[in-house]
Amino acid sequence: MAELVFFSGTMDCGKSTLALQMAYNYQQRGLTGIIFAMNDRAGEGKLSSRLGLVTDAIEVTHDTNFWNVVVSARQTGQRVDFIICDEVQFYSREQINQLARVVDEMHISVWGFGITTDFTASLFPGSARMLELADRVERLQVEALCWCGKRATHNARTVNGVMVTEGEQVVIGDTNRNEVIGYEVLCRYHHMQAMTAKTAHAADISPETLDLGITEN
Repeated sequence: MAELVFFSGTMDCGKSTLALQMAYNYQQRGLTGIIFAMNDRAGEGKLSSRLGLVTDAIEVTHDTNFWNVVVSARQTGQRVDFIICDEVQFYSREQINQLARVVDEMHISVWGFGITTDFTASLFPGSARMLELADRVERLQVEALCWCGKRATHNARTVNGVMVTEGEQVVIGDTNRNEVIGYEVLCRYHHMQAMTAKTAHAADISPETLDLGITEN
């Protein structure tokens, strides 16, 4: 039975790695699919993981119509046994509807990979629609960790390592802490406290928290 499956998790939890592994496994068994990616770190038309794996993909834009892409592929004689979609949080609700239609009417399984919420802990439109329509929602088993060691559940946007809570919903960045504008995964508590690894370290070494050995007379 064809399914629409949403593999969700925070940044750094191995979503793209799993997508690449699934594509490889099915291709090894003689099956042919279409891989879609959007805003990948390796550049346009690529799907990559932080482990260094990379493959070619169709770049998704806001004008992409998944139904039309699959129909065109079949009309040219291409076999389509499965579809892998990375970064589905950036897709529109209508695009998720198109993927569901591919599952229901063409009987092709679609596996979508993405994060659920943005840096303000609000649902992305694409992720929200996936949660509404998916036959299954799978949480990634590889757990990303907050700087405190707890399981990371939220994505924080940072500027020079300091968490920000305002701005456009979509700003492309990575979890490389050397970037001016980047992202950091946090547990719920430290996301609510807006405390990143950098600001936590600053608090640890501030005069207010250090025992300087000064006593009052």
